[in-house]
Parts: sequence; structure tokens; C-alpha cells
Amino acid sequence: MNDVKTAKQQTVKVSIGLTDPKSPSNVGAVMRAAGCYQADAVYYTGQRYARAAKFNTDTKNVAANIPLTRCDSLVEQAGQGVKLVCVELVEGATPLPAFKHPERACYIFGPEDGTLSQQVIDQSDAVVYVPTTGCMNLAATVNVLLYDRLAKSEDMAAGDELIRQSRDTNNKVKVKSGEAPLLEG
Repeated sequence: MNDVKTAKQQTVKVSIGLTDPKSPSNVGAVMRAAGCYQADAVYYTGQRYARAAKFNTDTKNVAANIPLTRCDSLVEQAGQGVKLVCVELVEGATPLPAFKHPERACYIFGPEDGTLSQQVIDQSDAVVYVPTTGCMNLAATVNVLLYDRLAKSEDMAAGDELIRQSRDTNNKVKVKSGEAPLLEG
């Protein structure tokens, strides 16, 4: 069994760790972000989400492709060779725009109504924060972090084909041909 677990952990390139998430709506939005930004797994600790999980808010059914797994320790769940990156508003953290994402990472987030423990911060390879005035919602923070990772990656897809694959079926609008978008410098 440990060999199967180890093999699965080695195939995970990007995972999200949620510390005792409180809100099923936030977990559903985190799952949607995981699907949009190509995360491989989402882990969570604690009991609060499990008690509220009956309120399924995974609107794109991402959990069918990306596992959402309860674990006892996000640090242990990450596996060998994975860099632990805590995302938290803590003094001494690196601002996200200046952060270079590791190839294999488990991004650990604190709960909506708390913070990461000093023990988890001390075990991390990096601590980053999203520069903002005030703290953001958990799901919003996950979206910003994963977007930043994808935007900085060499294999970020872009263009009309990606738009056609990604947009809602009700969206068929286009930019008028011959018009360049306005860019202000």
C-alpha cells in the first residue's frame, strides 16, 4: 500500500493543502481553481469541511478528475521531493510577484478564520504572500496563487484555441477582426 501511495505522490506536480477549511463554498471554489489552473490534487485537514461536505459546491465536478482527500498532516501528505510553500500573511514572507515557483510544490493555505501554525511555517521551504490591503478569501487566494504559477510557467497555453476550450457554451462573442486591442503604457 505504501508503494502505491508513494507512486501517486510522485506523479503529483502541484497540490493544494487546506488547513481545516471551514466553508464548503470555499472548498468548491478551490476545486474549480485547481481544475482551471492544472493542480493535480487537493488535500485538507480537520473535521469542519467533512461535516459540511454534503453541501457540494464543486460546480464543475472537478473532483471527478482531481482528488480531494482528507489527511492528518499536509506536510507528510506532500511527499518526498515536493517543496512546501506556505501562503500566508506573515512577516518575513516573500511577495508573490517576486516568488519563483518550484517545479513540484504543495501550496499550504491557512483556514478562513485563522492562520497556519508556526510548526508548519517552520517546516516549509518558502512562505509567500499576496500583496493586498487586507486579507483575501481562501478561494480567491488560491486562484491568485495558481494563476501566478501558470502565468510564470514556460508551458502556459494561450490564444484562441485555449479560449474555445475554456469558455462557457453560451459564450460565442469575438473581438472585431482588424481591431488591435488598446494597450496603455
